[in-house]
Amino acid sequence: MTTSIRTNVDGIINVNKPVGETSFTIVALVKRLSGVRRVGHAGTLDPAASGVLPICLGQGTRVVPFLMAASKCYRAQIQLGVTTDTDDASGQVIQQGDPSGIDRRQLESALASFCGVIEQVPPRYSAVKHQGRPLYQLARAGIMVERHSRPARIYRLELLDFQSPVVTVEVECGKGTYIRAVARDLGQLLGCGASLKSLVRLRCGLFDISGAVSVPQLVTAFRYGYWSRLVYPIDIVLSQWLAMVVSDETGRLISQGRPVTLGKDSSSALSGAENRCRVYTPEGSFLGIVRFDAEASTWQPEKVFGSFDRE
Repeated sequence: MTTSIRTNVDGIINVNKPVGETSFTIVALVKRLSGVRRVGHAGTLDPAASGVLPICLGQGTRVVPFLMAASKCYRAQIQLGVTTDTDDASGQVIQQGDPSGIDRRQLESALASFCGVIEQVPPRYSAVKHQGRPLYQLARAGIMVERHSRPARIYRLELLDFQSPVVTVEVECGKGTYIRAVARDLGQLLGCGASLKSLVRLRCGLFDISGAVSVPQLVTAFRYGYWSRLVYPIDIVLSQWLAMVVSDETGRLISQGRPVTLGKDSSSALSGAENRCRVYTPEGSFLGIVRFDAEASTWQPEKVFGSFDRE
C-alpha cells in the first residue's frame, strides 16, 4: 500500500493529540504524510495535555485566527496542596500545603469567583512574549521577568468531582485563558497551593473530541489513501456567520479585492461575527470573507479563497 499524496488540499483535520507529543510534532507529521506545504495548528496544547488540536492545511491556515478566537472547553484535574514552578505536574515542586480542611462547599464557592472576565497572570513557562522572547525561553535561561496580568474570560467552570486532594473540573473559556493559571490561582485562593495535574481539550470552536481522529487512525488513513475524507472544509469554521450567494459579477469584484454592495438587509442581519460575512458562488463554492465598512456602506473583501476565472 502507498500513501496518497495530494498537495492541493485545503481544510482542517480534527486531531486528538495524545499526551507526550507536542503540537508541532503533529503538524510536522501531517505535513510529511500529506505533502501539503502549508500546515499549521489552531492553538497550542502542552505536551502533557491531550485532546482536540485542529490541524489546518493549505488555505485552511488562513482561518487559524478565527479558530484561535473561538471558545474552548477543557476537562482538568487540579492537585491541591502542590505548587510548581510551571503551574503543572511537569515542573519542580516549590511549595506544599495542606488541603485536608477544604470541603466541597468551599471549593464550589472559590470556583464561582473565576467565572466571567478575570485578570490572569500568565505562567512563567508560557508562549507570552517579553521584549520579543517567549516567557518559557527566559524561564529556562533562569531569567526572571515581571509578568503583567491580562484579561481572560471564563464562561463556565463546573466542578465534576472532588476526591481530595484532586479536583476535576470542566472549563469553557475564551481565547488566551491558561488553565494552568486557573489551577495556580485556585490554590492561592484556597490557601493551600495547587497545580494542574492533567488536561484534556474537549472542544475548540465547532471541533469536538467525539469527532477527533487519533494519531494511529490518522497514520492509517494516510497509509491506505483515504485521509482526505477526514478533512473538513474551510468554511465550517465560519458557519455561525451570515452567508450570502453572490452573482458572477459581484464574485469577480470580490476576487479582485474590490468593495461590493450585498443588498439592503445584509448589514442588519449581522450578529456576533464582527461585521463579517461569508460569500459563495452561484454553484455553492466558498469564495471568501468580506467585512462591512459602515462608513462606506459597502463590504470589503478580507480573505478570498476562490476565483471567477470562467468566461
